[in-house]
Amino acid sequence: MKYSKDTYRLYEGEGLLVISMRLVVKLKDEVDPEVLSRSVNEAIKRYPYLSVQVTVDGDGGFVLVPNERDVVVLPVADKPRRLGSKEVNYHLCFVEYEGDTLYFVISHSICGGKGAQPWVMTNVYQYIKDRYNVEPSAPGIRKPGEAFLEGEIGEPTLEMLSDEAPLYESKSKKPVMMLSDYLNGLINPFKRNPNYITFTLTQKDLMDFVRDHDASVVSFFIVAIAKMLDKVLPDKHIIIGAETSHNPSEDIGLPYAHSDMHSMIYIDYEREQLKWDMKKLGTMTRGQILLQKDPSISHKEIAKVLHLYDEMDSIKGLKNKKAYIKKHAPTRGKDARHSTFICNYTGNADWGELTEYIEGYEAIVEGHLVFEVTSLGDKIILSMMQLIQTDKYYKSLQGVFDELGIPYVMKGPFPKHLSKHSLPKH
Repeated sequence: MKYSKDTYRLYEGEGLLVISMRLVVKLKDEVDPEVLSRSVNEAIKRYPYLSVQVTVDGDGGFVLVPNERDVVVLPVADKPRRLGSKEVNYHLCFVEYEGDTLYFVISHSICGGKGAQPWVMTNVYQYIKDRYNVEPSAPGIRKPGEAFLEGEIGEPTLEMLSDEAPLYESKSKKPVMMLSDYLNGLINPFKRNPNYITFTLTQKDLMDFVRDHDASVVSFFIVAIAKMLDKVLPDKHIIIGAETSHNPSEDIGLPYAHSDMHSMIYIDYEREQLKWDMKKLGTMTRGQILLQKDPSISHKEIAKVLHLYDEMDSIKGLKNKKAYIKKHAPTRGKDARHSTFICNYTGNADWGELTEYIEGYEAIVEGHLVFEVTSLGDKIILSMMQLIQTDKYYKSLQGVFDELGIPYVMKGPFPKHLSKHSLPKH
């Protein structure tokens, strides 16, 4: 690749779907904006690869260059601010606040969820330290002044990837896609209403259930969501498909890589299978996840993307590059694979003593029936994203949790308030 991997998603454009993340941290006290601004701009020193702005070179390619301006900290606006705009000092990340809540906004181009979460945690650590004049014990959080971790600023190359024959080939059973919901959510002004709902579970309740049913955290939620859809979708839809992302950075020697590097795992359920007991479904789902994580499978997806980026490098002109990726992006075309819903888990993050100051942590992204799972201390939080305003899905999910005997607290719906990009045009 001629350019940083963190630039290529920017060519895809946004339209009504955006490529940013909004990571929400609810504190126990009201936010002090002055302290927050100082803390955020101290924390960013640990992440110079996120402190960048976008320029265009002579070939029409997007280039990331260092941005030494302050990272903007502002009250939440009625209309979402644009990443890369003058209003946010041309950064691809900024921070907003309202009451006792912090909102970390960052481009999904410059990092994936695995890369964004450490930045958020450092910001919160620095803010708590400065606000209360304390030194909270949080060994799992990266601090300003600390060195990069192994592979943190590395990017994958084709030479790093396995060339073994795939251990297994996952073939799509053509699951139902939420086409009516998506069309209404994208183009119907009377139906479009991007929003999210949160379910908070205690870690003990969930892990006790997971251990008893041969599951994992992500496989439990995947099965629960599939059961939720089994309750509300017409019988004519015989396959419900799940999709979850796998970050193979450890497999290729970049265990702490920040860039958005992932392969997708697919599990298609026949409606009859969703009547199985939870242990049998847990075993099946967890087995599929483990199988499709194999490097002989996951590396093939990454290789396709890297080949696409190499091809884009040979194309001259920004307009031509945008046209090419719109036609050839892995999510488009007859060979693209899609599912009924997506559920991702960022992992069990260790917030240390910061949990004494924090009530919740949520990840908000674009999409419809997209679920993001986060953790905070003894809490597991499931965020459910929609493009239309409807209660049938989350009420059905409530029914599944009730049937399984899993206690939860549901809140929402809330507006997503996601930010689009403002980028150079030439």
